[in-house]
Amino acid sequence: MGDHVDKSGTAVMGWLRDYRLSGLRGDGLGALTAWALIVPECVAYAQIAGVPPQNAFYAAPVALLVYALLGRSNFLVIGATSAASVLSASAIAGVGSPADAVGLSAAVAVVSGAVLVAAGLARLGFVTNFLAEPALVGFLFGMALTIIVRQLSKITGADSGDGDFFERLWTIARHAPDWSLATLAVGLAALAALLLLERFVPRLPAALLVLVVGLAVSAGAGLEKHGVEVVGRIPSAVPVPHLPGIPAADWLALAGGALGVSLVVFAEAYSIAGRFAREHGQEVDTDREMIAVGAANVAVGFVRGFAVSGSASRSAAAAGAGGRTPMVSLIAAALILLTGAFLTPLFTDLPEAVLGAIVIVAVRGFLRVGELRRYARLDRSSLWVALTALLGVLLFDLLPGLLLAVALSLVLFIAAASRRHVAVLGRLPGSDTRDDRPGAGHGFLYGDTDLHPEAEPVPGVLAVRPDGSLFFGNISRVRLAVRERARAAEPPPRAVVLDLADSYHLGVPVLDTLDELRDELHRHGMTLHLAHVRARAAADLERHPLGARLGPHALHPTVDDAVTATARGRVQGT
Repeated sequence: MGDHVDKSGTAVMGWLRDYRLSGLRGDGLGALTAWALIVPECVAYAQIAGVPPQNAFYAAPVALLVYALLGRSNFLVIGATSAASVLSASAIAGVGSPADAVGLSAAVAVVSGAVLVAAGLARLGFVTNFLAEPALVGFLFGMALTIIVRQLSKITGADSGDGDFFERLWTIARHAPDWSLATLAVGLAALAALLLLERFVPRLPAALLVLVVGLAVSAGAGLEKHGVEVVGRIPSAVPVPHLPGIPAADWLALAGGALGVSLVVFAEAYSIAGRFAREHGQEVDTDREMIAVGAANVAVGFVRGFAVSGSASRSAAAAGAGGRTPMVSLIAAALILLTGAFLTPLFTDLPEAVLGAIVIVAVRGFLRVGELRRYARLDRSSLWVALTALLGVLLFDLLPGLLLAVALSLVLFIAAASRRHVAVLGRLPGSDTRDDRPGAGHGFLYGDTDLHPEAEPVPGVLAVRPDGSLFFGNISRVRLAVRERARAAEPPPRAVVLDLADSYHLGVPVLDTLDELRDELHRHGMTLHLAHVRARAAADLERHPLGARLGPHALHPTVDDAVTATARGRVQGT
């Protein structure tokens, strides 16, 4: 690949211009590996989403093709995932009838994709930074447990009923006498085989091997006659354009759920793409990825598919097999088209218990017990956030749990932004670079007295610095902190110097509060000086009455200039 690809990933088929045939072998092996995982998971995830298996074959090649055209990651493999599938099923629950599931699922993909495309065009990719990792860890943990308990009905042959995680688990346990021993044996054997293959021969496509063996055993032993439920006939599946065909009222009813789907779909895809980019020295543009993933979802929605996202397991497997470019997705798309067109009848005798086992093993990576232990050891607040999101999913279902995770993330962000440490600054010994020659640099350097015990506060002057940008959510706390430090200083300061180096913009609430601080200090015989006022912040200050009240002599380029000015008796107007 050329330098352009190494620096910025792929443009719209831009990677194809620099493609070298020498990479075709690795990409071909990567595509075969991805195909081996996509085929069994297509059938399994379609059932999670509540649609027929053929709809997954409609969606898979289209998603791969669209992302190869628009995506920026050389390694991301797009398709049906457990998270996208279960959220899609939750979004359509209670809207329309089960007979409308195909149209409703397609509409969810279209709406969620359109949201992502619009957000990407508006350059809103940064919003994913506000979904706190502990909240996402807890949400995905709860989602995995929810999926597992639903798949237990396939493993045991007993209905899990309705309700939340605990109700379903209790229903399955209560119906233990009704479990099908033959189905249980098939499911446990498939689980054991998958885990052993992944443990001892990780380079083999365990899911595909177990699927093939399950098909052979089922057909040869006639497992359906022994009470083991099978998938049944799957029609040939070639994607063709098809409108979702649902009433306008249903589109509106799906909007809220589709927003949740779009958030998780992109967070999942972007985190995987970003991880591979870091590993290979590349960069992934957030907004461009948002557009690419969104366009893939819109496209699959118009071929009767359901929501898709990035797959960590398929991406890693394809890269491990030698895949290095989006050619992996193009070749895999062609292989899946052939599978959907000619090979779907082979799945007729596939036991549902095998599919359940494949799904359970696929989602176990979300059960990040080690991460929860790490939070417990290092950051208890992160642990409580993760556990709250987890329990929210288990008690209130996925979409409410997702909203809870988002709300917790916002609370964490606001709480962190509002807690601004206000450092007391002192002169660092030996840092005086004063030089009276014209144009020469001069003055002392100042440091946080908590971090630099040798730093010496200047008598009569309190120099302070908030450790971040000021905005309406933290300015009141900063005002109180400055006031308390001024009252506690010995001897009492005649001037307070506020270092605004980290504030590039001063909104009206910030300026109003600084004006209040100026009045409070003035009543106690102290003056307020501002240092390091950035250009935009200075323009904000000039438009506010505080600018006139402070006067030009209260604004200084550095903290040392402000301290020196106060020592010379140059004080602000009142």
